[in-house]
This record gives sequence, C-alpha cells and structure tokens, in this order.
Amino acid sequence: MGMMRAHMALATAKGDVDFMVHGLIPLKVFGHKVWITTTHVTTLIVMLTIIVIACVFRRAVMQGNPDKPRGLQNAVEFIIEMLDKFVKSTMGNHWRPYVNYIGSIAFFIFISNTSGLFGLRAPTADYGTTLALALITFCMIQYAAFKTSHFGMFKDLFKPIPILFPSNVIGELATPVSLSLRLFGNIMAGTIMISLWYGLLPIFAKLGVPAFLHVYFDLFSGAIQTFVFAMLTMTFITQKRDA
Repeated sequence: MGMMRAHMALATAKGDVDFMVHGLIPLKVFGHKVWITTTHVTTLIVMLTIIVIACVFRRAVMQGNPDKPRGLQNAVEFIIEMLDKFVKSTMGNHWRPYVNYIGSIAFFIFISNTSGLFGLRAPTADYGTTLALALITFCMIQYAAFKTSHFGMFKDLFKPIPILFPSNVIGELATPVSLSLRLFGNIMAGTIMISLWYGLLPIFAKLGVPAFLHVYFDLFSGAIQTFVFAMLTMTFITQKRDA
C-alpha cells in the first residue's frame, strides 16, 4: 500500500508527468481501505482479451478441415507447432506436461507487456503482478522437483554439506524474487521513460518520436522479457526435474 500511495502521489503531483497509477474504486476490506487501481482494470482487460482470442482460435480449429488447414486455422496450428518445438528443444523428452503452462504464461505476459501500445498501463509494471507470476512459476519448479525425487528434494538443501542449508534455502527463495524483479524492472523502466517523455518535453517533441519509444519499450522489450521469463521458467523446471 505504501508503494501504491507513493506512485499515486507522483501521478497527482504538480506537473504533467503521469505514471498512470490511479486509485479508481475504494473498497473496505477487514476495516482497511484498499483500491481498485488501473493495474486491476488493465489486468482484467488483458484476461478478457486472451479469452476472446482463445475462443476465436478454438472455433477456427474446430470448424476447420484437419486435412487441409487454411487461413486462421493454419496460423493457429503453426503457432502451436512452433510452441511445442520450442518447449521440447528446451526441456527435453518430458516437455509435454509443461507446454500448456509455458504457452499460457508467455501469452499473458506478452499481451500485458504490449498493452501500452493501446494506451493502457502494463500490468507487469506493477510488482504485485510480476511477483504473483513468479510465485506460480516457483510452485511449478518445486512440483517438478517433488515429482522427480519426492521428499528427497529436501535432502538437496543440505548438500554438499549440512552447514550450507541456510544459503541453499536463500538460493531457492531467490528464484521468484529474481524472476519478478527482472520483469518488473524492465517494464517499469519503459513506462517511466515514456511518461517522462510525454510529461516533461515540449509538444513538438511529442510528435512522432513517442511512436518509436512505444515500439521499443512496449513491443520489442516486451517480447524480449516474455522470452526471458519463459526461458528461465523452463530452465529452472528442467534443472529440478533432472537433478
């Protein structure tokens, strides 16, 4: 809450710089006042967008000809084949249980990262969002470890010598922290840069140039960060599974 208030103070301070963090609807939860913010609204828009796209894709595949795919059906099947090959080449022969998760989280992150192209504030520019994504990945990593070695996974925390147990625990907990901070830092940096450009420079500097900034920070950087998060997720899961 303290971080949210600080961002809101920046957004409402004197001047034209707006980081697009606004409290929209106040709520009372257990006697405390909390806010529905722009992050929640944009996250809902992203989720609805993904649901609509998924329904359109499913309809195209179900009503298409499996022997002679064409149009959207052909594009959807191509995307799925590329995703399967990508996950399989990274995770090896035991890739199939994880491909749906990798595809889903990568799609959500990519749509979130690029939402700035449509005038929205990227949900991934909020640490609460990236931390939640990293914690889900952390659970998947631990699931892979438990599936492979069951309760023997806890013995690894005492290797190579028992005295290293504290550092091994810290190393495990550092995984979601590093994943979340990497994604949050890169997307938030782009949001700040674009906001400063719009807010502090004269009007003639706002014509044309921001389009290139959006392409770099929202599209290019957003795609790179999606790839990095997905790749690290697969790498961590594979390491635990094969340990």
